[in-house]
Amino acid sequence: MDNPTPVSRALTQINIPHRAFCHPGPIRSLEQAAAERGQQPEQIIRSILFRLAADSFVMVLMAGPQQIDWKALRRYLGEKRLTMASEEEMLRITGYQRGAVAPFGLPTPLRILADPGIFVPEEVSLGSGVRGTTIILRSADLQKALGALEIIKLGK
Repeated sequence: MDNPTPVSRALTQINIPHRAFCHPGPIRSLEQAAAERGQQPEQIIRSILFRLAADSFVMVLMAGPQQIDWKALRRYLGEKRLTMASEEEMLRITGYQRGAVAPFGLPTPLRILADPGIFVPEEVSLGSGVRGTTIILRSADLQKALGALEIIKLGK
């Protein structure tokens, strides 16, 4: 890739093998994105940013179609209330737009929770920091790249 994405640069820096995939046009669904990548929807990792308090955020990594169990997430975090980050907050905290968010190349460290389902497929894809482009890598390499993170069952 001539102009590597922020996530590609971050993974290259820590010697994690990966490849970029550019979609030919707009992405309208998880199923379309997966088909264009030659993957199943559960191989796509969604990076979801939640606001816990005024300036406190956490990122949750979930496998494609899996829904977050909000009650379990609130209980695990010890929070009575949490909301998904707004587009503005997402851009400010991660530096990425919705559809391009990933747990790598962030401007400041962020607490990351991962549902164990993201590590089930042998190969997965996630945001690259640039809309329309994704990063594909082995789930074992993803786990290595993420390092110390909290793995907790958060899917319904």
